[in-house]
Amino acid sequence: MFKLGTNFRKLTASAAIFMLPSLSMAEEWKFAIEEIPGSIMDSYAQEFKRRIETKTNGDITVNVYPQGSLGTPTEIIEQTADSVVHFSNVSVGNLGTFVPESQLFLLPYTLPSDPKAISDMLTTSDVIYKDLSKDFSSKGLQLHTMYSEGPQVWTTNKEVRKPADLKNFKMRVMVSPILLKAYEDMGASPTPLPFGEVYGALQLKIVDGQINPVPTIEEMKFYEVTDYMIWAGEQELVTTVVSGTDWYETLSPKKKQLISETMTEMRGFIDDVVVRFNEDKLNKIKAAKPGIQFVKLNSEEQAVFKERSSATHAAFDDVAGKRGQQLLKNLLAELDAQ
Repeated sequence: MFKLGTNFRKLTASAAIFMLPSLSMAEEWKFAIEEIPGSIMDSYAQEFKRRIETKTNGDITVNVYPQGSLGTPTEIIEQTADSVVHFSNVSVGNLGTFVPESQLFLLPYTLPSDPKAISDMLTTSDVIYKDLSKDFSSKGLQLHTMYSEGPQVWTTNKEVRKPADLKNFKMRVMVSPILLKAYEDMGASPTPLPFGEVYGALQLKIVDGQINPVPTIEEMKFYEVTDYMIWAGEQELVTTVVSGTDWYETLSPKKKQLISETMTEMRGFIDDVVVRFNEDKLNKIKAAKPGIQFVKLNSEEQAVFKERSSATHAAFDDVAGKRGQQLLKNLLAELDAQ
């Protein structure tokens, strides 16, 4: 039987040891999102992955983990703060119990609805990136960027045009104190449920409606178990891209610059994706369910809901404290000055 000589074995072992340093140079960044593959968040994460891997010639690999892979959105944020996950893209509604001040983006009829205005605000605001970012940092999160996925839309089992139409209406919301208060003030019975349970809850009439942008409604097939889609004009779905501060601070200045430059370059990319997704997904819903009813509240109808939302603004002080109120005041002043 042929036996390897001692010198050959030593040479082979030495070669293996020599190769290890080059292998150890490879670096993996985990990017978790709260949406499914093919979604807006997935488009963002996949483009970030492509650009980072191209710029580093593959020395850094970005692996994307879609909805459910690593737990609930709240668990993803906790894992990000603990540096188990390196990047996460979650909506502000799922940050409410983690960074209470971020809930200023959930206040109905408060922020701009024009796509360019909200994009400019979310990408360049000093109040967000010089002030609010400190509140993220205090919870172990490095705020990189924010973007909107488009207008929030109610999917309901009946026509809703006034607060009275929401009486005893179970509206599924994310686990945010402000969202719970907001839809209670608008007349509904807000019901927090995990995202993955929403379709079944609508199908079984456990809830009567839910709120999400058009792309999510199409991707999760919520239109299949609903009769109406209602544009109430109250807010857009704002999302955040964050890292854990502990992990981020271990990075070299060169890698920090790589992340910053890449996300700055992607601002126009994601804006175009959001517009395209909202248009294409609405057309898919129309084709898949021609009988679904579309309702857009007029200015007078919106004004009634806006008036009811004044109580939500008062409650924001209890949820986010004086710090949150000052951030909101500064952000609105910043918008007025533009």
